[in-house]
Amino acid sequence: MKLFVQVPCLNEEETLPLVLASIPREIPGIDEITILVVDDGSTDRTVEVAREHGVRHFVRHARNMGLARSFRDGVDYALAHGADIVVNTDGDNQYPQDRIGDLVQPLVRGEADVVIADRQTATIEHFSPFKKAMQKVGSEVVNRAAGTDLPDAASGFRAYSKAALIRLNVVTQFSYCMETIIQAGNKRLRIASLPITTNPKTRESRLFKNIWHHMFKSGSAITRSYLMFKPHVLLGAIGGVMLVAALIPFVRFLVFWLMGDSAGHVQSLIFGTAMLVGALVCFALLIIADLQRTNRVLLEETLERMKTLQYDPAGPAASIDRPALPELLEHDGDGAFASGADPLRASLRTEDAVRANRRTDDPVGDGLRTDDPDEVEWVGSVEPEPVDDVRLSKS
Repeated sequence: MKLFVQVPCLNEEETLPLVLASIPREIPGIDEITILVVDDGSTDRTVEVAREHGVRHFVRHARNMGLARSFRDGVDYALAHGADIVVNTDGDNQYPQDRIGDLVQPLVRGEADVVIADRQTATIEHFSPFKKAMQKVGSEVVNRAAGTDLPDAASGFRAYSKAALIRLNVVTQFSYCMETIIQAGNKRLRIASLPITTNPKTRESRLFKNIWHHMFKSGSAITRSYLMFKPHVLLGAIGGVMLVAALIPFVRFLVFWLMGDSAGHVQSLIFGTAMLVGALVCFALLIIADLQRTNRVLLEETLERMKTLQYDPAGPAASIDRPALPELLEHDGDGAFASGADPLRASLRTEDAVRANRRTDDPVGDGLRTDDPDEVEWVGSVEPEPVDDVRLSKS
């Protein structure tokens, strides 16, 4: 069983050595442990420090793409290189990496699909009382949306099985934490929790500016994910309230009309009509959302089959002799690929970019670039399929 420990980093040269040193090299039930550093556009010596500490697997972004994109690209890399379990930690050393062995055991034993560390936020000293309260409220909201019972939904210290990662799809741009829980809960994946004690604070969070910014972004992600899986709950509730609000003034007007005193009560009709229109709009949106939900389920099933074929070494993808040419690339002139390129221009220059990036020790031109033949580096958005290459088999 192969474990990938991915460490998303943004200018973490000072704390990264502590993280790498505390990652266990042997875990019961795990045959191979590989460390993957996801460099999200760092401008310091993060990558150099990682290399000095023996890291040989990298995903690098030409510019900052955010935590959700870093997680997704790291997962794609890990699965493409045969990962059975992926653990996500953080480059600021807030999590106790020495607990990774405990974190993955429920997956090794087949008891869970996802394991999320519980930071026990009520005991964290540098959290203000307001932040502790909001962490609890946020977890309750996520649990209600996902149908789970997790004490710490915002924790980023997690372990995912390969099967779970194939079924999960990260679409948000802010953070994957809330979204993946809601998806996992609604897809009936088994989610476990592990109590941990966090390390002392090393720096302020770079994910959000302040607690209000975090609440707004998290609330948006939760609402979007909730609408994705349970549109009838939110839209149905709003439509029902507006329908009741419409019936009350209509009944009031009817009573006055029957009493022969309907004059001067037109306002009730106007207000009731406005509420009735709002209710009808909500119910119309509910029908559309339900149709889109059906379409989404079909698309997700297709995507799961595609991922299974792509990442399962025993499947049809294993018979492919060479990887397909990467698409949607932009060559930055320095031997690297930049993500976010214009699709039309990039598609016309894909083969030139691959040739420019090809090295004498890289005859297949698989989009991997490194100065060390024992080191694997996945640059930008290049996503090659696994190839039978000795360089890819080394960690």
